[in-house]
Amino acid sequence: MPDEWRIDVHHHVLPPQYVDTTPMPVRVPDVDAQLEQMERVHIRAALTSLTPRVLDAHPDRLREVARRCNEFQAGLVQTHPSHFGAFALLPLPDVDGALDEIAYALDVLKLDGVGLFSSSNQRYLGDSLFAPVFEELNRRRVTVFMHPAHCCAPDACNLRAPDHIVEYVFDTTRAIVNLLFERTLEANRDVRMIVSHAGGAVPYLTQRISGNLQRGSEGPDIKGLLRGLYYDVASAMNPFALRSLQELADPTHVLWGSDMPFVQVPRLQAEIDEWEAYDGFNADERAAIEHGNAARLFPRFASSISSHP
Repeated sequence: MPDEWRIDVHHHVLPPQYVDTTPMPVRVPDVDAQLEQMERVHIRAALTSLTPRVLDAHPDRLREVARRCNEFQAGLVQTHPSHFGAFALLPLPDVDGALDEIAYALDVLKLDGVGLFSSSNQRYLGDSLFAPVFEELNRRRVTVFMHPAHCCAPDACNLRAPDHIVEYVFDTTRAIVNLLFERTLEANRDVRMIVSHAGGAVPYLTQRISGNLQRGSEGPDIKGLLRGLYYDVASAMNPFALRSLQELADPTHVLWGSDMPFVQVPRLQAEIDEWEAYDGFNADERAAIEHGNAARLFPRFASSISSHP
């Protein structure tokens, strides 16, 4: 198997029935086109997830939409088991509905993990409202993929910049800080959490975060909790982001991600060129990030990756 074959943990889909009612920055391709694009950038398997836009577009149908999205993802996995896995969509902030969907998605549909958004209705994940969800995820030892919520800068800021440049990055950062301040990570250590985009600004802010939360030897090990997270490198395959991430995360906790289809193949290839030119990882570490670490989190992909010609 060529070393560059990859497992993509940050890969978005949208069921066809929601395409016309869910505003998206690009049109999500059909499955055949998706597989062709994956092949072009050496993605052997992708863990799919939904963006918050599908829930934002249907706020009065959260349970129904989550169920249909998860059944769509399950269909992809059943039809292409060596190419797709899936993170379940939960209808948060409906906690009872989320608990029901965890059981259905994991026990019936057999999805690979659960997707969470950094915030929901202005509540970050450490909010006490979501404690029962984390308790259940912890009990099940679930792998969780945390993606930024769809958020905008206040109009009064007059920022005039696309939301994904700043807002998404800092919503992820706020969510991680909130999970630390509310001690959610500390209380739910059996949840294996993947955070998007190299953890937002968290690697750069690690000392500031730790200095404000660490309260002597009796307090939680903040840097240890941050090192216990997994970080995907979607839209962060450049030395500016990777050098900072390496100061925080062990290479065994770094995962490869594309953010397809929102990062389309030409731009993704430019990011991959930067990734391949980066000198901070040795060959073994690079292979682990591109597929080995994900194969340990999702063992069913290990055989399909190792057997690829």
